Parts: sequence; C-alpha cells; structure tokens
Amino acid sequence: MSKQSIPIVTLRWALGLVVVVEALHFVLSPGAAAHFARTGLPLWIRPVLGWMEVIAALLFLAPATRFVGGYALLLIFAVAVALHLRLGDYGVGALIVYATAIIVCMADRGSQFGGKTA
Repeated sequence: MSKQSIPIVTLRWALGLVVVVEALHFVLSPGAAAHFARTGLPLWIRPVLGWMEVIAALLFLAPATRFVGGYALLLIFAVAVALHLRLGDYGVGALIVYATAIIVCMADRGSQFGGKTA
C-alpha cells in the first residue's frame, strides 16, 4: 500500500464503521423505532433500509467488494435523503458528507488491494 493510499483506506474504514453502527442503531433501537413510527411511513421501510445499509457498509469495507458496497450505499443514501426531504426534514448534511466520502474512496484505485495507483 502506498503512503498516498493510507488516508483513503483510513477514511473508508472510519466511514464504513460509522455507517454500520448508525444503521444498527436505526434498526435495533426502540427509540429509533418510535421516532420512525411518527413519520407515518410504512414500518417495513425502517428494517429493510437499515439492514441493506449494514450489508452495503460491510461490502464497502472489504477491498474486493468496495465498489459494489459503495454504489449500494450511494443509492441507499439517495433514498434516505429523498425520504427525509419528503417528510420536511432538511437535516441531510451528514448523508451528503458520507456520500462524498464514498465517492472519494471509490475514486482512489490504488488502495483496493494495496497495489500501486494506476
């Protein structure tokens, strides 16, 4: 792994772990369930979106599947932003920052397997 790739790998791991923890909280927390129930959205959306996010984040963490996981996370975050905006919740800044960090990690080809940059 080149010295140039170390910050990108660190960013990928930090982002992936934060997303896993946040998604697990979203799925498993009684408080999150109660908050979601007040939105009026179908209750099945929360576990489906949350578990998909956990799986995508884990794929994003593995070098061989980081692109599949990254694209899946971008799609999930886009859906989450749309749902938030539809509900009148404009606090989507963190999702936008997460998506930008995913794009940065996916743009760095050199850190996938610790190889040289192309």
